[in-house]
Amino acid sequence: MEEPTATESPEQAAYRAEVRAWLSANATPRKQVSPWALNFHTSYEDARREFEKGRAWQKTCHDAGFAGFTYPVEYGGQGKPAWAEAIFKDEVANFDVSSGFISSTIAMLGPTLAKHGTEEQKRTLLPRLLSGEDAYCQLFSEPGAGSDLAGLGCKAVLDGDEFVVTGQKVWNSAAQFCSRGMLLVRTNPDAPKHKGITFLLVDMDSPGIEVRPLVQPNGASHFNEVFLEEVRVPVANVLGAVHEGWGPARTVLSNESAFIGGAGTSVSTYQKLVMLAQQYGLTGDPVVRQELVVAFTREKLLAWMGERIMTAVRRREVPPVDPSILKLFVAGNKVQSGNLAMAMSGAAGMAGGAEQTLWAQNELITRYGISIGGGTNEVQRNNLAERALGLPREPGFDPNQSWKDIPRN
Repeated sequence: MEEPTATESPEQAAYRAEVRAWLSANATPRKQVSPWALNFHTSYEDARREFEKGRAWQKTCHDAGFAGFTYPVEYGGQGKPAWAEAIFKDEVANFDVSSGFISSTIAMLGPTLAKHGTEEQKRTLLPRLLSGEDAYCQLFSEPGAGSDLAGLGCKAVLDGDEFVVTGQKVWNSAAQFCSRGMLLVRTNPDAPKHKGITFLLVDMDSPGIEVRPLVQPNGASHFNEVFLEEVRVPVANVLGAVHEGWGPARTVLSNESAFIGGAGTSVSTYQKLVMLAQQYGLTGDPVVRQELVVAFTREKLLAWMGERIMTAVRRREVPPVDPSILKLFVAGNKVQSGNLAMAMSGAAGMAGGAEQTLWAQNELITRYGISIGGGTNEVQRNNLAERALGLPREPGFDPNQSWKDIPRN
């Protein structure tokens, strides 16, 4: 377990002791599991059970005052300083509990609601989000609008006090289990593509919504495609302003990159690569040693940048590092580790059911999902070039051209 550091104040040390005591009474210490274990399910029932287990733990934490640490009390939070969340994160890593998938959408939508939501939305929706009562999926990407998300065409037409939505979304994680969705729609096709988008919050059991799971190469069905046919969404469910949904969407995407970059595991990828090198007698190979140094360095850099960004997010401050660089680092790390794992494994990495073999194969193949999910590498590089470095925009269509006049496939 993490021990109080010399730099912790008496208040922080006391809070750590409180957290530790509560976890000891309400959670099971993390048991020894194989470092090669893979965290996905090929059975719908098992995946659903894991999803609901995460929601239940989130509610347990929220009811006890250990969720939504830095959010105001009136919005379902604890009104605590950022260090409280960091201490809880340290301590909970020693226990066999997790909020699972919903921790990602809480990290994405929570700050977005706090920044763009109305007072009524913050008072009603944030407590339900932070407690796990509402579980959200992200309905952003479309078959023709993934890398260029702002080119989305899912149509929403105003009818009285409701929008009528028709279109398709894809790559929607856990949409088959979630109760609500963050939905981007095209409400003004005559406006430039970034200006005619509206951000809606939709109930996933609304008439006209059909979720179809997509089977991945590893047998899991984490992703989905979602079809919407004349789905009615109240205007009161708009987050931000009508036609101005790109702002809230950018907040979600920024927090998504920060979350992906800040995620960690109990046994790091670098440690597993060292174990593979030891197993195959390659610890003295100069090329392998050099690649292991690269893996160690990149992992440390990612952790340090991730902590800086997450500290700023907890404080509701502008991150000192553009979150796109974290997303790029994660994708780059996955390529490097997958290549190295398979190179060291050789023929043993190509066949058989050994745990190390399956882990190496998964490390190789999941590079594609990591490099696409949350914004492709190309999009992230453009974001860094334009936002962080102030470079000219990539050549393309006139940004003031109406969306309906832009050629599409």
